[in-house]
Amino acid sequence: MAIIFGSTVPAHAELTHPRQQYLRESQGGLFLHWGMRTSPGYTSCSAWESAVTSGGWSPSYWVTEAQKLHTQYLVLATFHSRLGYARPWPSVIPGSCRSSRDFLGELITAASAKGLKVILYMTDDPKWHTEGLPSGQSWLNSQAYSDYKGHDVDLSTRDGFGEFSYDQFVEVMQKYPNLSGFWIDNDNAYWESHGLYEKIRKDRPSFTLSNNNEDTPIMDMISNEQKTGMTPSYDYPQAVYTSGPRLIEADYKLPTGGAWWYSGSNSEVDYKLTIGRYITNAGSSIKSLMAETAMVNGKFPSNQVNFNNFANGYLQGIWESLEGTEGGGYLYGGLKPGFWNDGAHGVTTVKKNDPNVHYIHVITRPSGSTLTVRDNGYRVASVTNLRSGARVNFTQGGGKLNLSGISAWDDYDTVFRVQTVAREGIIPPSTYTMSASSSASGHGPSEAADGDYLSYWDSNKVTPVSLRFDLGGTKRVQYLGINQREDSVSYSRSDTEQSARIRDYRVYVSNDGSNWGNPVKTGTLPSHRGVQFIDLTAVNTRHVRLEVVSTWAASSDSTRYKRLRVDEAWIGSNYAGGSGLELGVEVDADLSFGAMMSN
Repeated sequence: MAIIFGSTVPAHAELTHPRQQYLRESQGGLFLHWGMRTSPGYTSCSAWESAVTSGGWSPSYWVTEAQKLHTQYLVLATFHSRLGYARPWPSVIPGSCRSSRDFLGELITAASAKGLKVILYMTDDPKWHTEGLPSGQSWLNSQAYSDYKGHDVDLSTRDGFGEFSYDQFVEVMQKYPNLSGFWIDNDNAYWESHGLYEKIRKDRPSFTLSNNNEDTPIMDMISNEQKTGMTPSYDYPQAVYTSGPRLIEADYKLPTGGAWWYSGSNSEVDYKLTIGRYITNAGSSIKSLMAETAMVNGKFPSNQVNFNNFANGYLQGIWESLEGTEGGGYLYGGLKPGFWNDGAHGVTTVKKNDPNVHYIHVITRPSGSTLTVRDNGYRVASVTNLRSGARVNFTQGGGKLNLSGISAWDDYDTVFRVQTVAREGIIPPSTYTMSASSSASGHGPSEAADGDYLSYWDSNKVTPVSLRFDLGGTKRVQYLGINQREDSVSYSRSDTEQSARIRDYRVYVSNDGSNWGNPVKTGTLPSHRGVQFIDLTAVNTRHVRLEVVSTWAASSDSTRYKRLRVDEAWIGSNYAGGSGLELGVEVDADLSFGAMMSN
């Protein structure tokens, strides 16, 4: 029986929703490209299914390997444009390979038994329908599908394939209520015009929708595919152009060479690159969707198996710093991530249920035995090496946390647990008034000091442009803190994909808001992700003006040229721990800072 389109109400974009909870609590997923063209490759659907079964395929194997990688969901990519459009489930709809054995159903059951979720990959693209076949043959059977539908449908066209794939969505929703969602490779006009997403929301409101490379608002999550070219090479978030709290995923291969699917090779896995990607993604609240190349029988080549075994123990040793955390230095607070002293680089994380527990992940170690990280106003009580539990010597002052005497650095990620007491020295934004020399409609200067990272000040593509702080009275000013909107890459990926961040700036102060004199600070901010700071020689003043002279994007990127957006900006009156360096003293973290200072 042909599937009939039902009436639906228009879908609307939801930034957050209870159905997203499992993704928001996840660190990542295992991406499985597996189908008709998995080496040695098959042109007969029944022959492929027979080889899978006779080879000993088991869904529990995939679930176990996903657990070793410390992932919480699996994405099965079999109905893939370059894998023969195979459907690993019994289907009433003709048109491409459909198995008699319910591989999808078995995987959902096995994953659910271990608390993992399964997402199904769906393609929108028919253009590969003849790839790998003799001339005149196709992976798609237009005649069979046309007979089923009762009208002519050419599956090699986007509209024809859109109708065919629409039916797959509907059938899967009907058959598998315990599936967790769809991972969609771009979009199809037929789906949009026929209300596919509205139907999914209506029929399966618990299903999530993820979209590849296109930040489509109706989707719960955007995935960024195989980004490279950044320095360090493992710092995947540099290539991400979407702001949190949007759900964001980094999608990348673990084998260092070859296709997304098994092509007969046993490529190496770069441990430093892969662990680094996993950690830096966690440090930006980005999910890691890691692709491994399942063979016909479902097993992985030995190099991937070896890595999975290694990752199982390695990640378990630092799991406290990843599970139940958000990336530090963004909308969740936390220590400053990124480029530190003496060549060091890494990220920070902060516990969701305790904002005073932080972790520093040093992926590239400094050249010496000292690490210096911006403290972002957090008063530090103690620092320990997470793996060994050993206390780490530290000093704090001038806005910086200095860890010293470190001789043992991990090859992939040295993790320090930082217990803080409270955040201090920040003038409450609610006590001052914001203004700007230019603003886009609906994104005024007050949005940069309202404590809400869903709102932001937009300069309306004007430079130079000024953001002004009226503190309501004379107060001590030590530094400015800025969280720019993370809606662009942080390096020049191409002429049309560049960073929309502050470059050259000037800072002025005034007692009356009219007479500003010469700037008290000029400089250049780096095009880096995360919180940025501008330190001043301490001054007592009422008015502060940050003038942005230029931004990083070149005119070749017309979308981001001169674009400036600031989520939150604030004034620090004092550094945590005072202006100078203060020796680290173990402090009872249960005490408030005020109580501590009175003792």
